[in-house]
Amino acid sequence: MEININSLPSTADSLKKIIVDLQQELHAYKEKYFSLIEQIRLARQQRFSSSSEKRLQINLFDNGHHEYVEGTEVAMPFVISPRDPRDDFMQKKQRGRRSLPKELPREVVFHDIPESAKICECGAHLIRMGEEVTEQLKYVPAKLSVLQHIRPKYACRPCQEYVAIAHLPKFILPKSIATPELVAHVIVAKYMDHLPLYRQETMWKRLEVDLTRSSLSNWILKVAVLCQPIIKQLQQNILRSSYIQADETTVQVLSEFTRQNTQKSYMWVFRGGDLAHPCIVYNYRETRGGYHAEEFLTDFKGYLQTDAYSGYNWACDRKNVITVGCMAHARRPFAALAKLSKKTGLAMQALHYFQKLYAIEKIARNKELSPEKRYELRCIKAPPILDEFKKWLEEHIHTVPEQHKMRQAMQYVLRHWENLTNYLKDGRIEIDNNAVENAIRPFALGRKNWLFAGSPSGAHAAATFYSLIETCKANYINPYHYLCTLFQRLPLCQIDDDYLTLLPQSIFLKK
Repeated sequence: MEININSLPSTADSLKKIIVDLQQELHAYKEKYFSLIEQIRLARQQRFSSSSEKRLQINLFDNGHHEYVEGTEVAMPFVISPRDPRDDFMQKKQRGRRSLPKELPREVVFHDIPESAKICECGAHLIRMGEEVTEQLKYVPAKLSVLQHIRPKYACRPCQEYVAIAHLPKFILPKSIATPELVAHVIVAKYMDHLPLYRQETMWKRLEVDLTRSSLSNWILKVAVLCQPIIKQLQQNILRSSYIQADETTVQVLSEFTRQNTQKSYMWVFRGGDLAHPCIVYNYRETRGGYHAEEFLTDFKGYLQTDAYSGYNWACDRKNVITVGCMAHARRPFAALAKLSKKTGLAMQALHYFQKLYAIEKIARNKELSPEKRYELRCIKAPPILDEFKKWLEEHIHTVPEQHKMRQAMQYVLRHWENLTNYLKDGRIEIDNNAVENAIRPFALGRKNWLFAGSPSGAHAAATFYSLIETCKANYINPYHYLCTLFQRLPLCQIDDDYLTLLPQSIFLKK
């Protein structure tokens, strides 16, 4: 507010009112100043610092935390139990070079001393007492071969009309030079090794093979269509389960109908099925509208774990669906704020609670507890920590200015408290949504290489093969070996049960 000194009121009450207004305005400016400084520091940290939260060191022997009071921090007592230093020792990685795989063929090169050196100075002959073996890894470039299908022709000499020839077997790509192994290699190179087709074209030229990117693209699009029944079987496996994790990420797609090339599209990712042998399905859609996920999960009943995106709010209205939040999303803002300060503040204090909750999950994971045993462990150890955490949040949220990121992080946890704690209801549920986010990470890495999909059909093909590859990885199956087997057997399928036997879990895990 602007004040003219010459026109100040003469009464004390009027002057007091002006002073109060100025103080309130100054306090508002201070809050905005500290909020902007915090945003700048967060932006710098996100741009220039490491994004990994593993490097965030929590000083467990610092017995003080801090509270915001008009832009400053005041120390408050807090007692933390020290962790066992033996834990750090057990987590150290094993040193030394790992031995080379025993299944690799060995090429032996024998090095021996001359015969004259096998006689000692005393005149006696040396005897062989052992040997030393030194191993090196040799690389042999890929070898190509041509597979010839020779079919003799037979004719009737007397009538000169009847001709007989054997039928060709069913190929994954008829009238094409591509074998199942070649198609599998092209797909794995693009969607697993993140090599765009123009780079693959250059690599084939070095091998003196003429494979244009248009041919490679046509192979991918045609095979993706043939694989749709497999994707439907994966989707049905997910919907039959009672626990699904879901998330979404952006993708740039060109030539979309009634949309500009600069508009963002989305890949919706769903993870579910048997806990021991999960299925992962990518689903390409033009927008981020929650109705896409609702359509995919039409017949689903059970626990749905997602982040706090409003596109999943429809699940709250379903009686047969229980929404579960993600503790990793709740923890992330506190971890970012903790990196900004060298002192132990409120952010670090909140991280201690998350650390205790994740320690329970680590115990269950290290002991390989069954879902029932993990449920019992959580019921004993997690509720006291959560009750203390919620009490701490309600106590300190009013000490932080509304514009601060710390206040927003606290509000997020309290606003979604019920969803965040629903993981305690079943031992099968994870504490966070990291499993499906890990399935999205390879897609995000590939997106940085191939940048965009040239058409909606290309985006659907990407969704198909990322689904198959990530399902293989989740089940510890070599994606290349699976795709080779799949492309050999796929042309022989006729009914749905035939496609069911071609799922990664069916081919490699249930023999």
